[in-house]
Amino acid sequence: MENQEKEHRRRVRYKGAHPRNYSEKYKELQPEKYGDTIAKVIQKGNTPAGMHIPICVNEIMTFLNILPGQTGLDATLGYGGHTQEMLMRLDGKGHLYALDADPIEISKTTERLASLGYGPDILTTKNLNFANMDEVTGEAGLFDFILADLGVSSMQIDNPDRGFSFKKEGPLDLRLNPEKGISASERLRTITQEELEGMLFENSDEPYAQIISKAIVSQIQKGEDISTTTKLQQVIGDALQFLPMDEIKEGIKKSCQRTFQALRIDVNNEFEVLFEFLEKLPTVLAKRGRVTILTFHSGEDRMVKKSFKRLLQAGVYSEVSTEVIRPTAEECNRNSRARSAKMRWAIKA
Repeated sequence: MENQEKEHRRRVRYKGAHPRNYSEKYKELQPEKYGDTIAKVIQKGNTPAGMHIPICVNEIMTFLNILPGQTGLDATLGYGGHTQEMLMRLDGKGHLYALDADPIEISKTTERLASLGYGPDILTTKNLNFANMDEVTGEAGLFDFILADLGVSSMQIDNPDRGFSFKKEGPLDLRLNPEKGISASERLRTITQEELEGMLFENSDEPYAQIISKAIVSQIQKGEDISTTTKLQQVIGDALQFLPMDEIKEGIKKSCQRTFQALRIDVNNEFEVLFEFLEKLPTVLAKRGRVTILTFHSGEDRMVKKSFKRLLQAGVYSEVSTEVIRPTAEECNRNSRARSAKMRWAIKA
């Protein structure tokens, strides 16, 4: 009789504190089992694979001033770091609703928070884009506090299967919800040079928008499919070979970051979604309700600033932040991804 038992295979050896391949980082991907490894990674100023370190926690919690018994909304659940802090302050009284457009991460986070004792009696999570938060008020009522962290979570950036970063080979996708819309690679197949140039300029202030858009569209027209993250990086790098030798490496890196950002904003309709969220905010906030928003690039921050200022003048908000609040230098040293964060807040009249 043929032996049908599967051959035992040893797990890939964990290659030091920072293995290069995402799949090999099994210790970082299991924080509940390898706490010492997680602590060492964070201590070195890095974010462990599959995790996300919440930003401006003290500043956010100080402003929101959460009291037990209140009803709140985490409009962008992510890894649940901010959510857990808010739940701690509710102290088992009241309720927190949390939304996320990403069907992959929301189930993981819901399970993780449940294991910490935050079940459906205190926390309700919904796979919903934060622009549609008004769909929750029929069940929840008006919110005493709202947080929206507009940054892409580290779990999405680090996982090459999601295609958010040019640093690792992966499909050029960039969708927060891979079950909806079209991927970035599909978007590029039919885009015109003029449209792509405008996208790069409007969404990320790319100084070489014309040169990069011409190179990308030229590749597509030649029949070469730009379907992977590294292929797009290569096209951008080839287009910027005219840069001075002492600037070329950093210049290509920054242009790749800006191009990926511009494409991500486009395929997820991020500006349109943020506009809708800002317009609906006053309708879902209770009187004297508080909202704070974390942005990560100038376009988002401008939208939040203008909306808050306009609605303050209209008497909808009684008070708004006059200056942007940034993470401390100490936090930025601990978490490099905090450096571009900007926080603004408003209080409903």
